[in-house]
Amino acid sequence: MDDGDSTPRRTRGRPRDWHDKTEQNTIKSLDRAMQVLERLGELGGTGLSALADDLGQSPATVYRVLVTLEGRGIVEFNSTSQLWNVGAGAFLIGSSFLRRTSLVERARPILRDLMEATGETANLGIVQEGAVLFVSQVETHATIRAFFPPGTMSPLHASGIGKALLAQMPDERLTRHLKAHPLTAFTPHTLTQREALIADLAATRTRGYSIDAEEKTLGMRCIAAPIFDVHGEAVAGLSVSGPTSRVEPSATPRLGAQVIQAAQALTRAMGGHARHGSTAPPESPPR
Repeated sequence: MDDGDSTPRRTRGRPRDWHDKTEQNTIKSLDRAMQVLERLGELGGTGLSALADDLGQSPATVYRVLVTLEGRGIVEFNSTSQLWNVGAGAFLIGSSFLRRTSLVERARPILRDLMEATGETANLGIVQEGAVLFVSQVETHATIRAFFPPGTMSPLHASGIGKALLAQMPDERLTRHLKAHPLTAFTPHTLTQREALIADLAATRTRGYSIDAEEKTLGMRCIAAPIFDVHGEAVAGLSVSGPTSRVEPSATPRLGAQVIQAAQALTRAMGGHARHGSTAPPESPPR
């Protein structure tokens, strides 16, 4: 029943001033403890004095923080080396993030933003049985558009996402894939020669995105970039696809930069990172 009270209700689980991030709502000691934990994670095994000096805090203060965290298993102390490390407790807490992480769920707003920014259909795909399996898509509002409904599969060598993922494969794995999967021709533009595909993958690594130039479907062009997991492995790809009348070669650098940024955003949202030494593109690609 309406009692005439127009005061907005608070969202459950949030205090009245939850938007207020000022100092009055910050627990200083907890913030300090998080600084210690984050820095310890960055430095690895570290002695008390070195960690305190690095943080610009007194050893006594840092020690109290470490002992408190040690009681929860979040950090560990090696009495032999006299070094502190991040503990298993921190991993257990962090793994709860991984358990709730869903690639498709986290990709939806990024795909939507990519579609709005480029005006072309945005796609998400993973590798399944040696092919690209499209698992999500946000269609453009344009009348003429690409359409790859979830469940559609495409050979790796003849799709933008497929080539983005092939380009990140270690040499041995790539060799095994090429031996097991023939380079079938779908259009006159399909790369059916091993040497041509290898050269294309090298160019993909250099620029950070792949290009499917009517290699699967005549009249359609696709631009894709890889998504990395917590182990630094390329496990999925994002792409934009559209008719060659709109996705022209002159637009490729701009679209490529936008696709790269979207793929990096999803990588971060998944808690992932590019593998050390990977040829993944820089965080701020040129426009």
